[in-house]
Amino acid sequence: MIVDLSVGLEDNPGEPMRPVVEHQGHAATAELVAAIFGCRVQDLPDGQGWGNDTVTAITHAGTHVDAPWHYFPTCGGSRARTIDELPLDWFVRPGVRADLRHLERGAGIEPHHLEEALGGYELQPLDIVLLWTGAEDTWGTPEYVNAGSGLSRCGTLWLLDRGVKVIGTDAWGLDRPLADLRAEFERSGDASILWAAHRVGIEREYCQIEKLHNLGALPGATGFTVSCLPVKVTGASAGWCRAVAIVP
Repeated sequence: MIVDLSVGLEDNPGEPMRPVVEHQGHAATAELVAAIFGCRVQDLPDGQGWGNDTVTAITHAGTHVDAPWHYFPTCGGSRARTIDELPLDWFVRPGVRADLRHLERGAGIEPHHLEEALGGYELQPLDIVLLWTGAEDTWGTPEYVNAGSGLSRCGTLWLLDRGVKVIGTDAWGLDRPLADLRAEFERSGDASILWAAHRVGIEREYCQIEKLHNLGALPGATGFTVSCLPVKVTGASAGWCRAVAIVP
């Protein structure tokens, strides 16, 4: 069984920077196709060309994988790698779902939350950890961008210390919602909390899958393989992916 864990690349209220997808029908391309083949439109089957689509979207639209380059220009003192430079074997690995839906909206996910959610399972190097915050329930609404909980710096380091290289979330971003981070910064003036999970990438190399969906369709916390191979966009900070779970 294959479980689709992705949202569509589409004009959707859950996207603050909405993709634009223009569909071109078969009749509209008939003259172009005829010119390419050097024939008449009536020589084509029913005078039809081919279907075509034009997409204008940031690489962080839809379900996608973030590369270390997204977080900072350097990682561990060297140039951070872009999405096309990362090892492919990071992206087809055993998956582990951490159910964190009980946390309040905007909460920071700490190591003790992760340990409790894993229920005694001992993470293995290169496991792909999927954070089920419940944010997916608001996909398709303007509330999505600020839904769910987010990983803290300590929570991120805890996962990386166990050999995890890819962390996924059903929320808009891996960190706590941006509005919550801004509000806390305005209260405290503490800049260290701004994008704290992402900025771990300055020191340690790892990737994120953002905007996962349908995590409730998984058979349990473990027992499946995640495939989240990113599109090879040369030099990019992220790549769209069709994230799926393969269940024996």
